Amino acid sequence: MAERMLQFVTQPQVQPEKRGADERRHDFGEIYKGFVRTRAEEQASRCSQCGIPFCSVHCPLGNNIPDWLKLTAEDRLQEAYEMSSATNTFPEICGRICPQDRLCEGNCVIEKGFESVTIGAVERFITENAFEQGWVKPSMPERDLGRSVGIVGAGPAGLACAERLRALGYEVHVYDRHDRVGGLMVYGIPSFKLEKTVIARRHALLEQQGIVFHLSTPIGAADGETSLDELRNRHEAVFLGTGVYRSREVQVPGAGLNGVVDAIDFLTASNRRGYDEDPGEDLALHAKGRRVVVIGGGDTAMDCVRTSIRQGAENVVCVYRRDRENMPGSRQEVGNAEEEGVKFEWLAAPEAFVGDQKVGGVRVQKMRLGAPDATGRRSIEATGQHSVVEGDLVIRALGFDPEDLPALWQQPDLAVTRWGTLKVAPGGFETSLEGVFAGGDIVRGASLVVWAIRDGRDAAESIHHYMTQTAAAEAAE
Repeated sequence: MAERMLQFVTQPQVQPEKRGADERRHDFGEIYKGFVRTRAEEQASRCSQCGIPFCSVHCPLGNNIPDWLKLTAEDRLQEAYEMSSATNTFPEICGRICPQDRLCEGNCVIEKGFESVTIGAVERFITENAFEQGWVKPSMPERDLGRSVGIVGAGPAGLACAERLRALGYEVHVYDRHDRVGGLMVYGIPSFKLEKTVIARRHALLEQQGIVFHLSTPIGAADGETSLDELRNRHEAVFLGTGVYRSREVQVPGAGLNGVVDAIDFLTASNRRGYDEDPGEDLALHAKGRRVVVIGGGDTAMDCVRTSIRQGAENVVCVYRRDRENMPGSRQEVGNAEEEGVKFEWLAAPEAFVGDQKVGGVRVQKMRLGAPDATGRRSIEATGQHSVVEGDLVIRALGFDPEDLPALWQQPDLAVTRWGTLKVAPGGFETSLEGVFAGGDIVRGASLVVWAIRDGRDAAESIHHYMTQTAAAEAAE
């Protein structure tokens, strides 16, 4: 049925239907509607089935994208789902929140003017359709191996690692300090990008698979916490997928003023309200009626500005030191934010938070772009011009750094890099502690969910290899 493909010359690119800005700015529902079957098959048929699929090459998971696009175009949807899920533990999540414009779709070989295949939307459709048809089943092991692995962190890396190890037959226990599964996918990413029912549905599948979750269980050395040594004694191997949660500071005067908050605190409070919980912050982390200034230009900054709009902020300004073309966040997200009423102050670097006890604004210095550095990213230079962006709620959204795990856990032999991330064996995932592995953001630094999934899956293979070797050594004794 090859005639079903190569339709990009006759079929234009069509994006999923998007709810109007006036409607969506008042609630936290997902803004994109999923493709219907006919639309998904039509858009999948636009794939050129090229000899070297750069979409797959630039997917961290190496998804077999042209193959499942072809299967979708041919109405072989169950096969498309099976192929998609063979390389991706959570395709329904990646289809929603992956920055396809920088990864698969951004590297589609279809010439500009015809535009790339809408890969993410088709991926989302394939999996949602599979759930509706009852095709999504937990990957049950053929036999139990009688050996256990402990996993610290119920974010994407930990969950992907747990799913693979349980499928291989290990007893898997996942420990997380939060009361829900998902990590930053639950408490960091707003529901208008990823509805929490999507995570809860996957959590239920993982429990059906036999994975045991220990929630509200912090790991550490403080009273009431479970120590890493306890986990090592309890399990034959341990995987650390804790992520990175420590907000980067803005080293300027006035950082201690009331009303200057971190993005993770603001987003967590908002997401907890979405669960009808009282975050107990006395509205200090709520934007209603306030003039909000968000510092940063990444996806977290976009989450903060768009959340502020939905909470009823009087006005929202995003301050970023470079221009639109050089910002690290998704351009699609910037466009969505502008539609919803966010204003951008480009080429502006914060110099100080101004105010008397309570913040009243951000003094910024105007910047200009300089020559590119070794990575190709353009430097910035001060112009000497200054201005004040008024605001009574300032959100720092400059990204995240790792917590000092060796100190928090009283594990001085747990080696870290100069950035504070966990050091692992070259080309592998084992840390400096025997039988303790790590992956995801705690190793590579703050990154994408899709990279965390990749690390979790690959770490599971490393742990399986380690467990196989230790079992063989024990049998030989």
